[in-house]
Amino acid sequence: MRLTFHGAAGTVTGSKYLLEADGASVLIDCGLFQGLKPLRELNWAGTPFKAPAVDAVLLTHAHLDHVGYLPKICKEGFAGPIYCTSATAKLAEIILLDSAKIQESDAAYANKKGYSKHKPALPLYTGQDAMNAIKRFHQTPLDDWRKIAGPIWARWHDAGHLLGSGLIEIEIRREKDPSKKPTRIVFSGDVGRYDGPLYHDPSPPPECDYLICESTYGNREHPDVNLVDGLEAVIKRGVERGGVMLMASFAVGRAQQLIYLLQILKCQGKIPDLPIYLDSPMSVDATKIYREHCTEHDLSETELCGVTGSCQVGDRPVLGGDAVHLCRSAEESKGLNNITGPAIILASSGMMDAGRIVHHLKRRLPDPKTTVILGGYMAVGTRGRHLEEGAPFIRMHGQEVPVRAAIEKVPGLSGHADRNGLLRWLSAIKQPPKQTFLTHGEPDSAAALAETLRAERGWSVTVPAMADSVELG
Repeated sequence: MRLTFHGAAGTVTGSKYLLEADGASVLIDCGLFQGLKPLRELNWAGTPFKAPAVDAVLLTHAHLDHVGYLPKICKEGFAGPIYCTSATAKLAEIILLDSAKIQESDAAYANKKGYSKHKPALPLYTGQDAMNAIKRFHQTPLDDWRKIAGPIWARWHDAGHLLGSGLIEIEIRREKDPSKKPTRIVFSGDVGRYDGPLYHDPSPPPECDYLICESTYGNREHPDVNLVDGLEAVIKRGVERGGVMLMASFAVGRAQQLIYLLQILKCQGKIPDLPIYLDSPMSVDATKIYREHCTEHDLSETELCGVTGSCQVGDRPVLGGDAVHLCRSAEESKGLNNITGPAIILASSGMMDAGRIVHHLKRRLPDPKTTVILGGYMAVGTRGRHLEEGAPFIRMHGQEVPVRAAIEKVPGLSGHADRNGLLRWLSAIKQPPKQTFLTHGEPDSAAALAETLRAERGWSVTVPAMADSVELG
């Protein structure tokens, strides 16, 4: 048995873990690298394994840094099944098609402007490559064991991070010798927050021989504040300024959480019935999927409105209502330039490096009436991180745009468990694994969590580097 770390090692992006056992080869997650240019360039550096030799792919959830490289390996000859939950399959479809569209658009723009080193510039993959990957999805329910390839079996448990997200429990079964205990490996994926809005608490991890655990917030704790109260305060200050509130949101997950929380605040009469503009075709599609999977949501916050066990917040749908405007077309997006506020525009991307949020920022950052609301983690090198750190100017479309808008941060609006949340989640494992590998975290974050687990629990912990490969005994 061998495990190789082809992504999310020493960084929070590009998750790819190759597990090999008795001739079978399975890839857990297949994500794009995002953030700083050296990381993005890894997407173009060549696939570090032979795609046709991989028997199957297992997905923890649908975010781009976990699924965005799938079309590339399909383009290179991967022809096996891609296993994931039903909601992950639906969300990953819209994410991959959007990613392919961006790849093709970027290549066309590079050719038009002539700045690419390659003649002609080609996309990393095309829409057809994305469709080829989507056709390989095999939906699997939570908690049911499934034979994957050779001696490798797997089942998913709710990770509480995103609709459809799951931690993956794998067993390497000795089918020729059933009396021999299987080797159990757990991949955390992204661990969700306890009491996070819209999502259930993460399922406790099962006992295991080897654990691969994320460490995004391994050295940080979320503010000890009530999320609904924190959002209320930020919105009220934005209303007082009188301008538009720009909320950069990941199209899948964060946008739906924000709409849900805003509906709660409106229902309680704590904020005005402001118009909410969801300005992202992908967010619009994702919101429809969220509505289809309403029974999978944790809607306990609706109790604040005196409603229990319903997909309503007061007299309006959890993710809808007359004040929620879904903007799909470019014309609808451009029309938002005429909105004077107070109003809320939700647009992607979440870290402000692409998508419609960039155009809204360029127009509204110079206006001191504007409020830019940051939510969740902002990776190093992104526009979101620059704004968070107080940059006086932001470069967009070749221009230095002055930042006169108020920059606000909603405390606690992250889909990841913080340090205490991870330690709480890991406390379910009573017998220390033979080895724990901390991934999906920046070096300081992973190192801090590793030291805590060694010192306080006596665990054997490794922080792997990119391309590290280990034998599993």
